[in-house]
Amino acid sequence: MSDVLSSIKENKLVAIIRGAEPKSVLKIARALQAGGIRTLEITLNSPGALKVIEEVSSELGDELLVGAGTVLDPESARMAILAGAQFILAPTVNLKTIELTKRYGAVSIPGAFTPTEILTANEHGADIVKVFPASIGSSYIKDLRGPLPHIPLLPTGGVTLENVSEFMKAGAVGCGIGSALVNTKEEVTEAYLSKLTEKARDFVNAVSRD
Repeated sequence: MSDVLSSIKENKLVAIIRGAEPKSVLKIARALQAGGIRTLEITLNSPGALKVIEEVSSELGDELLVGAGTVLDPESARMAILAGAQFILAPTVNLKTIELTKRYGAVSIPGAFTPTEILTANEHGADIVKVFPASIGSSYIKDLRGPLPHIPLLPTGGVTLENVSEFMKAGAVGCGIGSALVNTKEEVTEAYLSKLTEKARDFVNAVSRD
C-alpha cells in the first residue's frame, strides 16, 4: 500500500473516467498513459465498471495505478478491490468504507469538504482526503492547510488546466481531473484519442513546473 500511496503523491494527477462505454476505456487509458498520466480512476457508476477495472488492471497494471471512484459503501469497495482496484475514492466520508479499504490493503481516499469532515476522515484512517467539490477555488485549499497541514488533500471537481497549478501551489498533494481531461460524451475516435494524449501531456507539464 505504501508504494501505491507514494506513487499517487509522486504523480499528482488522478484522471477520472466516468460514464465511458466499456469497450472504449482501455483505449482511453492507453491514450492517457501516452500523455504521461500514471493514475486512473474508474467510477463505479460507469457501465460495467467492475469488469472494466479488471480489464484495465490486467492489461496496464504494470504501467498505471488503477482505482475505483464514486464508491459509496464498503460492499462496493470490496468488489472493486477484488476486481483489481488499488485505491478507493469516494465523494463522501463513510467510516465503514474506509475501514474495509484499509483492511484489504488498498489506499483510502474519501471525499470531504468541511474541516470537521476532513479531520474525521483522517482520524479514521484515510490516506488522502479528496476535497470535493473543489470548484470553490484553490484559496480554500490554502486555508485548510493552515490548521490541517498534516492531512494530504486531493482537490477534485472543478479542477482545470487553467487552475491546476494554483491548487498545487496552495498545498494539494495532487488533483483529481474529470471532464476537463476525459470528456466521455465525445465519440472515441483516433482524433479524440490523439487530442486526449495532448491534453494529458498539458496537465502533466502544468504540475511538473511546480
